Amino acid sequence: MLAIFWSREFLLSRPFLWLLFIVNFFGTVYGYIWYEGQLAETLNSHPLWQIVFVPDSPTASLFFTIALLYFLFPPKRSYGLVMIGRYIIEGLAVVCSVKYGIWAVSMILAGAWQGSELNWQHYMLMASHLGMAFEALLFFRFMKAGAFSLIIATGWLLLNDTVDYTFGIFPYLADELQDDLTAVRMFTYGLSIFSLCAGLLVLRFRKKV
Repeated sequence: MLAIFWSREFLLSRPFLWLLFIVNFFGTVYGYIWYEGQLAETLNSHPLWQIVFVPDSPTASLFFTIALLYFLFPPKRSYGLVMIGRYIIEGLAVVCSVKYGIWAVSMILAGAWQGSELNWQHYMLMASHLGMAFEALLFFRFMKAGAFSLIIATGWLLLNDTVDYTFGIFPYLADELQDDLTAVRMFTYGLSIFSLCAGLLVLRFRKKV
């Protein structure tokens, strides 16, 4: 009975896609609001071009939200720039959602492990970010993007990581983690590669079925 909720028919049904789109759309908006303070600080104290690298999780959610539109409104053209754009968006939706979904949960738990106090917002963030990673891998089975798209998207993640930790615009961390920046940076880079591997694993399974 539960298998129906994992089926293509259910997951790609228009009512469920619209529900998922609405949830992700408002989650994305909330994510950018969450970054409001850091965005303002970056605008005041950093070059303008760095602003795009600041809001990590909401941008990942934005990519996935756009990817859902391809299911709701399939492009009539299946070639050229239209498909290239779709491949890139879907690749970004997968690796960015997996990476930042896991990263946010890991940082919250790492801070708590060192004594940071958890509140209801932390639990809400952990649930929503785990959902980001899960839905991306779940829907990648139905996407058009392939290995090359995942590699290109991972290149963006690694660039983002480099800008974040070179110019100090990485997401705010709990005070307890401020003396662990080297470990956080290495974990962040490693998670970018892990996200690529996770996507490739799903891609291999997708080809088998």
